[in-house]
Amino acid sequence: MTTETRVAVASAPVTAPATASPPHAVTAGRAAPADAPPPTRDRLARRFAALGVRPGGVLLVQASLRALGPVDGGAATVTDALLDALGGPSHGTLVAYTATPENSSTSRLHLAAVAGLTEAEAAAHRARMPRFDPATTPCSPTVGALSEEIRTRPGARRSAHPQTSFAALGARAEEIVRRHDLTSHLGPDSPLGRLYELDARVLMMGVPMSRFTAFHLADLQMPGVRLREYRCSGPDGWVTFTAPDLDDLHFAELGAEVLSRATGLTERRIGGADCRLVPVREAVDLAVEALRELRGR
Repeated sequence: MTTETRVAVASAPVTAPATASPPHAVTAGRAAPADAPPPTRDRLARRFAALGVRPGGVLLVQASLRALGPVDGGAATVTDALLDALGGPSHGTLVAYTATPENSSTSRLHLAAVAGLTEAEAAAHRARMPRFDPATTPCSPTVGALSEEIRTRPGARRSAHPQTSFAALGARAEEIVRRHDLTSHLGPDSPLGRLYELDARVLMMGVPMSRFTAFHLADLQMPGVRLREYRCSGPDGWVTFTAPDLDDLHFAELGAEVLSRATGLTERRIGGADCRLVPVREAVDLAVEALRELRGR
């Protein structure tokens, strides 16, 4: 029997690897050429550094490993290379989006899963949905294998939002994930808001700017933000709350505006992936300007 509550949840450490919508699903970019040699950990670390990843930095990664191409060791090697470029977990901090839209009865993924079911069948499906546990619940396959690799690393910390959590590994991990208000999916009182405060960088690895998660921070600064009801299976049972309605259909236009105006952004091809290193604060601030101009037309 599940319970209904309306309280927020707190952050928790990752204690053991798990086996096993809000945006953003990983969109695959161009695959590496078939004859390209698989990049090694050292080579990847050097290329991340050449892109601008610096020791001691805070880095959110949104990645398509398919676009990057074959890598010896896969997601584990890419994670190691990113940490190397950041100066190791004692200096830098690596962050990933570890969302779980499948455990929300109001998400697009859930609604698609129950489409065509009878009311009784849909109720039975919801009853079987496991409660979210920030320490063990795998992140959604839609956010990519690299997010799950980061989430399950020893020492990783994860925010406790039952739908839009983030995992962080390294020097400032706890600081970043500690606060994640239930009504702030991807807003200022979430790890994403903390990344803006820290002026972190976002590595878009084979992922287009139309999937730049931090653009939600710009949306939420606009007047007339629409609210909607959400229902998720949280640690203590089903929780219902009202929060901003998340939408990313206009992010491609925002991305184009930011790319044309940003001065702190760097680009480089790594493996088969077109990569961008984007300052969160500059990108969000430019997106706010663009939104005001677009809505003023």
